[in-house]
Amino acid sequence: MYQISKSNYSALWDSAVAGDAKLTFSFKTLHQGFPDETLERFLKAREGNVSKASKMIMDCLQWRISNDIDNILSRLIEPKETYDAIRDSQLIGMTGYCRKGRPVFAIGVGMSGYDKAPVDKYVQSHIQINEYRDCVLLPQATKRMGFYVGTCLKILDMSNLKISALNRLKILTIISTVDDLNYPEKTDTYYIVNAPYIFSACWKVVKPLLQERTKRKIKVLQGCGKEELLEVMDPDVLPYFCRDEYKQSGSSKGSKNSSIVDCYSSSDPFHMELWNHIKQQSYSAFKCLGTTPQKSFHVEVPEPDEELHSIEYALETALVKLADDDAQIEPINGKMAKNLSGLSVSDD
Repeated sequence: MYQISKSNYSALWDSAVAGDAKLTFSFKTLHQGFPDETLERFLKAREGNVSKASKMIMDCLQWRISNDIDNILSRLIEPKETYDAIRDSQLIGMTGYCRKGRPVFAIGVGMSGYDKAPVDKYVQSHIQINEYRDCVLLPQATKRMGFYVGTCLKILDMSNLKISALNRLKILTIISTVDDLNYPEKTDTYYIVNAPYIFSACWKVVKPLLQERTKRKIKVLQGCGKEELLEVMDPDVLPYFCRDEYKQSGSSKGSKNSSIVDCYSSSDPFHMELWNHIKQQSYSAFKCLGTTPQKSFHVEVPEPDEELHSIEYALETALVKLADDDAQIEPINGKMAKNLSGLSVSDD
């Protein structure tokens, strides 16, 4: 925990607001009534450096203004079939709250294809979930718990992770950049579960590149991680891929039995609530402005910082090497099979 003086808060506050009406409004949307806690997040992200944190906040607010992020929850992704396709290929769901009141998100890293909609739609959807978390879920959790709740937990399911993940590296880097620069310190812990060999190989490459603060947030759990997760959340909050009935059924996303709730589905209560919220906000904007908010837009994504650049390059290199290794093994196996097919068994 950083020891942050009142003068540091004041300097950050002045840089965030700067007497500008648009910046003031955007900062109000950003902090949701908790300015000090919000400023502390940016300070943590810049290792307590006030100057760097001030620049980070200003860049974030300018990004929000130039991309109209403050109104993104009034922008429906239409037609609904496109939204459903995104939900089917960008696997994220909210399964409940941990015992400290933090929202628990499940993310199907290994099975997310990002191949059924344009990239900008996936980015829009990701930002909308971030904003819904920060503007709706966390304020509700704070009120319910009686103390400030400003972060979440994420459970990353690596099932079915393959070398083809290289094809998704670009969009994952875009989304990570959005989070790192504009939503810093919003996740307390990343729990990695169901990790196959390819994850282990990539993790060995990436881990040395991470800051110590980031490393402490990532916990690679054994198998589905059920026992460790139950230390911080109740059984009914566990995502389906961490439950006994899922393991016993040997299910995959496409073949889960009917008793298993798919938190990724657009028909899941969380996604239905999110969709209805955006729909209501869109209708309210129409009533106030007399025009329907622009539904299709392109969010400008800043360049990733040096750390993320290094990670992206390391991952790409590791995945290419794994692909090359597989390519070398395949012909050898093929040649062996061809040679063996010419052999015959005799009684001699």
